[in-house]
Amino acid sequence: MNVYNRLKTDSGFTLVQAIFILVVLSLLGVVMVSLIGVQSSTSLFALQGSRAYQAARSGLEWGASRASSGQSCDGTMTIEGFSVAVTCHSQSFTEGSTGPYDVYLISATATFGSYGSPDYVSRRAEMKVGFP
Repeated sequence: MNVYNRLKTDSGFTLVQAIFILVVLSLLGVVMVSLIGVQSSTSLFALQGSRAYQAARSGLEWGASRASSGQSCDGTMTIEGFSVAVTCHSQSFTEGSTGPYDVYLISATATFGSYGSPDYVSRRAEMKVGFP
């Protein structure tokens, strides 16, 4: 068998290797693009979660301010696109010779988007505060 006949029988094998390598590299490219998309959406969800938490904290501060002035601390509000619902429960205590004082349990829930949608986020925060 001479060199010419050997090259003639192996000539299609290089084409199969080249196509295989192109397919593998294409699949790797698709996987990398999808991972980049997931990473950027994860960062966006983390940012929205932090914003929702801060909106809930603002609701707590609003409720505490209203409770300290003797007003009702139940209510809803909108903060930067977040719907914030604030609820408040109070209980009176007397300790020793100290006069009665009120302790409020304030709860705030901040939501963005509608439940089940891809951009939905919700955070809840609670605090107790007492006033003489």
